[in-house]
Formats: sequence, structure tokens, C-alpha cells
Amino acid sequence: MCQIVQNQLKNVLNARARLGEGPVWDANKQLLYWVDIYNYRVHQFHPASGKNVFFDVGDVVGAIAVAGKNRLIMALRHNLAFLDTQKGTVTPIVEIETDLPDNRFNDGKCDIQGRFWFGSMSASGKEQASLYRYDCDGSLHVMETGLTVSNGLGWSPEQKTFYLTDSAKQKIYAYDFDAVTGNISNRRIFVDLTGESFYPDGLTIDSQGYIWSAMWNGGCVIRFNHKGQEVFRLQLGVPLVTSCTFGGEHLQVLYITTASIGLSQGEIDKSFESGDLFAFNTDVTGLPIHEFNLSKKA
Repeated sequence: MCQIVQNQLKNVLNARARLGEGPVWDANKQLLYWVDIYNYRVHQFHPASGKNVFFDVGDVVGAIAVAGKNRLIMALRHNLAFLDTQKGTVTPIVEIETDLPDNRFNDGKCDIQGRFWFGSMSASGKEQASLYRYDCDGSLHVMETGLTVSNGLGWSPEQKTFYLTDSAKQKIYAYDFDAVTGNISNRRIFVDLTGESFYPDGLTIDSQGYIWSAMWNGGCVIRFNHKGQEVFRLQLGVPLVTSCTFGGEHLQVLYITTASIGLSQGEIDKSFESGDLFAFNTDVTGLPIHEFNLSKKA
């Protein structure tokens, strides 16, 4: 039985981001990438030194994944692009959903085969968002439709279950997953927070297969067991908790992003750390982060 201690939470970066999101751990470089969506920034945080630098990518950036030694793949407002983390240059890949001006791309990550999964969200609140899979050969696949805010996603340790969040609907769905083909099927509700005052946002999964889901407007991260039952709640003291991922040498540090966007001055005065980056030390181990597989596409 793992032990999780609430007071192991630390503010590791006074970022004051508008909409901090999408944390990704780079195990090779022992650093954390994360984004500030509406400030058009991809951040690079070095825990050992506490140093943080950022790249201005010139557009809304909803999700990132490592794509080689000095490269990231990004889901921008309406397209995918590569970011060279040495030169800071952005190289467009493909445009998507340009016919839906109210949409933008949101959360995403790579599966065990190195395919990049990312979803869109609808600012109008309509069910016109989708989930996509971009494969290593450059092919694009629509994996799910009829979503409102495609958000936190991930895979179980044994690679048999895929999880996807629709924040506006306050639900986390589970699907059967075929790791070889990349197909998903048999959608069912895994967590239903209908009626709560908060919304599930980004998520990560630990080596026990438990889900850690950040709660927008809830000021916390909730850990759910295999049955979708809450087993632990980590309070942060800021209302807009957006996403999380495991990092550190042994993948036992939970890095958590937050936001300040839309808060009144009074709310910011009460929760002045809104938009900062937090780290939570625990003996729970996370799963390795997978990179975009460049073996078939240079």
C-alpha cells in the first residue's frame, strides 16, 4: 500500500502563467516541458537548477510531445508543427479543422508506438470537437467525434485501456485499446463528476494503473482507482488546476500545472500562486513518457 503525504507539495516555479498546461517529462534530459497556451509559449524547466526558459511559438499551443533529441511536436490552434528546441524555429506539418473557427487544439500525448494523439475543443460549447491520431508515416486519423472539450488522455500500464476526458461533460471515458493497430472501441464512462462544481482536466496514470486527474475550478488533483473511485485528493490552494505528469529520476515526482486566466483580482489575491508550477513528491511511480516515433518520418 503506497503512502502519499499531503505536505510534500511544493511550488517549484513562480510562473504566473495564464493557462499553464500539458507537462511532459523528458527522461533523457531530466527536464520538464510545459505550455502556457494563450501566451503562445513552450516552457523548459530544469528541476535541478530551478531555471526555466521558454520559446514563443507564435500561436495558441495546446499540447506537446518529445519528438527526438532537440525537437517537440506541437498541437497549435489549427495545425501540427515541430519546434526545434535549439534554434526555437517552428516548422508546420499539417492544418486541421480550419473550417471550425471556434475550435482549437487542446491536450495530447504519444502512445507506446510513438503515435501522437491530440484533441480539439469547442469554444462555443457545441459537440463539434474531435480526437485525432497522427501516425509516424504522416497519416492522420479521426478517432472520436461529438466531443466538447477533448482533454486528459492516457493508457493503462498493460496497454489495453485508453482513457479520454471530456471536461465540459465532466466525464472521463475508458475504451478498449489495441496497441498494435491503435484502434479504440467500446467507450464507457469511467468517472462521472456530473453535478460537481469542478471539471476534470489533464491526467496522468501511475504504474499501478491509477489515474491522477487535475480538477479545473476544483483546486485539486484526484487519484482514482481501477473502478473509477476516488482514493486520494491533493489540495493545491489555487482553483484552476490543469494537468499533471510524473517526472524526476525515478518518476516519483508529480508535476502539476495551474492557470490564472479569468480570475478576478480578488480571487488572485486569495490564491496568488495561480499559474505557478507545483511538484508533489510521493513513492508512487509514474509510467514512462513515449516520444513521437521519427523512424518513418524525418
